Amino acid sequence: MKRLFLLPLLSLAAATAASAGTIEAPTVNRTAPGEATLNWTDADPVDIYRSEDADAPVKAMTLVAKANRDGRASVAVNPGERPYFLIRDSKSGQTVRVAERLLPLEQGSNFRDIGGYPAAGGKHVRWGLIYRSGGQPMLTPNDLTQIQGLRLAHLVDLRSSEERVLAPSRIEGVPYQAIGYSMSSLLKGNNPGNGEGVYRTMPTMLAPHLKLVFADLLNRDGAIAYNCSAGQDRTGFVTAMILSALGVPRDVILTDYHLSTDYRRPEWEMPKIDPAAHAGDPVAQMFARYQQNPAAAKPQPLKTAEGTAFLAFAFDEIEKKWGSVDAYLAQEAGVSKVDLAALRAHYTE
Repeated sequence: MKRLFLLPLLSLAAATAASAGTIEAPTVNRTAPGEATLNWTDADPVDIYRSEDADAPVKAMTLVAKANRDGRASVAVNPGERPYFLIRDSKSGQTVRVAERLLPLEQGSNFRDIGGYPAAGGKHVRWGLIYRSGGQPMLTPNDLTQIQGLRLAHLVDLRSSEERVLAPSRIEGVPYQAIGYSMSSLLKGNNPGNGEGVYRTMPTMLAPHLKLVFADLLNRDGAIAYNCSAGQDRTGFVTAMILSALGVPRDVILTDYHLSTDYRRPEWEMPKIDPAAHAGDPVAQMFARYQQNPAAAKPQPLKTAEGTAFLAFAFDEIEKKWGSVDAYLAQEAGVSKVDLAALRAHYTE
């Protein structure tokens, strides 16, 4: 049975009543199997347009609501469709694009679009080009059809060599990249539950992966997806670096990071592991214990008991050793100032 999830209003989108001509807090939620609901705030009436193309101009889109003053509109969505919407203030002419953030997959975990966030120069991250995800070993045929519709040009797997063997991705036909390393190197010297210790290693450990991801982004030849197992830690770090490069504010990046607590579905991230069949594999044994632990079935908040986001420790490490994210990306991922300008030109609007 397909699970449905309501996208919580992000703190970055929460606002007081919008001034005239200003569209605020636009979201799209899958509220029923065949229905998506848009919400927004605007003192003026708005027109709503729809297209299957994330970059379609208004003249190429379908009008689905005119002069709507309700701040809410529901539209029919067929299975497998991924519509993009454009909300236009009928008085000021201001337009905002919006889409579902989480793909409503039957057996996927944390597969979502990072479009729509405020970026450098008063722009927003473009929808339909950059996707972050958990592992994809249990996707259904319907899920694969929906992902095929994203027209991915690149898939970068951030997982260890052991994870990729235990839970190979079911996405086929997309150029695939990965870098071999052992899961033990990620956890070496760190308690697996010690978020700070693990996150402080990420800027160094994931630098080779960032080179792949940013090279793919700079190719500008189609959409990219990248993933780890849960789609929250390693994927959260890589997402933070991409959004930082695009000029997204730090508080917005952290808000996106914490969405994983709601969007993860651990039961779909790795097939059931039989410990007896992997007696000599410590990584398989670790994941088997994880699967046997009832507490692991529910995603836990990504922060310390004091409320510090684990991701903040990676940022702190970068600022201590490299001075800034831009300097880190330049030195460790080969992303120059010219590259940053190219990324912002292509991935924001």
